[in-house]
Amino acid sequence: MTDPIRLWHDYIDSRDPQKLDALLDEGAVFESPVVHTPQVGKAITAKYLLSALQVLNNPSFEYLGEWRAENSAVLEFACVIDGIRINGVDMIWWNAAGRITRFKVMVRPLKAINLLHQLMGAMLAKAS
Repeated sequence: MTDPIRLWHDYIDSRDPQKLDALLDEGAVFESPVVHTPQVGKAITAKYLLSALQVLNNPSFEYLGEWRAENSAVLEFACVIDGIRINGVDMIWWNAAGRITRFKVMVRPLKAINLLHQLMGAMLAKAS
């Protein structure tokens, strides 16, 4: 099995939606820091992750650390948008085939959550 986290980093670096599509399981679940309910299914998970890449992945974006278990990992990230330092974690789970089955994002501080809520809402509205 190819390392799903290496493939995730390849996707981030390339910004290639086809790489994300190949990485997500059909039943993938996305959990957002600003949406109350989990978003279930590959299509909606991809929509959120593609939008997040557009919003967050600017020149200041960087992964700060990585912690792994057998079928999961936590990646800490940071970036600056509109003068607000955003700090968060991507919690990623995958199956035996190496496809992402669950993706949870947690963000701090509150100013960052509010900013991401606004920016992601606008990006998702465009993608609809």
